[in-house]
Amino acid sequence: MPELLPPIAMLGVGSMGGAILTGLARHGAERIVVTNRTAEKASAIRLAGVESIALESEPGGNARAVAGAKLVVLGVKPAGIVDLAREIAPHLEPDAVVVSIAAGTTTASIEAALPASVAVVRAMPNTPSHVGLGVTGVAGGSRASADDVALVARLFESVGEVLVLDESQIDALSAISGSGPAYVFLLIEELTGAAERMGFTSEQAATMVQGTFRGASELLAVDGAEPAELRRRVTSPKGTTERAVAVLQQARLGEVFDRATAAALERARELAAG
Repeated sequence: MPELLPPIAMLGVGSMGGAILTGLARHGAERIVVTNRTAEKASAIRLAGVESIALESEPGGNARAVAGAKLVVLGVKPAGIVDLAREIAPHLEPDAVVVSIAAGTTTASIEAALPASVAVVRAMPNTPSHVGLGVTGVAGGSRASADDVALVARLFESVGEVLVLDESQIDALSAISGSGPAYVFLLIEELTGAAERMGFTSEQAATMVQGTFRGASELLAVDGAEPAELRRRVTSPKGTTERAVAVLQQARLGEVFDRATAAALERARELAAG
């Protein structure tokens, strides 16, 4: 049986935080305490072994949540991360590891608001974490040890795969795996629309397209071959797929994705610069 994670506090549990919390509750920790602003949000969290605090009812709830916690996950919006770090700074354990899942917020900016003994680790999960198939990039700040980063990696392994990176790579990872689900959903939208324009009903189109994406992803995972090889297996010489793929390649999809990911990376750097 896997070793329990040490005591955890999660401050602000939105959509992504909820996915992480579900994974943590499933895998187990010595203690999990979470906070949200409203009683409505707090009462919506009904997971065994999780204490949920409403800050409108208990204004000092963040301080109580972090007391005794080894891992403190900051799940508020990026604009509120540093202020929240300042708020909890006097109440953290000396060996706590603070984890930020906010885009565009550097570990250095969070470290500046915390005691010198407290490590900061930045993490960038993606939305498939909701179904346990996430990809999370993890990067330690200047005070984080290898053990600190490994502990945070264990936390995010509860919702999928983890890549340990330098912080300089986090924004680029966000442009690929963080934003990546949106790219996939856009492709599904467009292919579904094409099917409907060919005369299929919306239900038939959804079945064809979503089933095809799901099946192709699973085939890729199980087969072990490179995507290019699997594409070649579908693309018979002088066949229908070859004709369609030629049209897609003429659209220079590689260049389109280069431009799209560069735009995402540029925006991440704008956010980091304030």
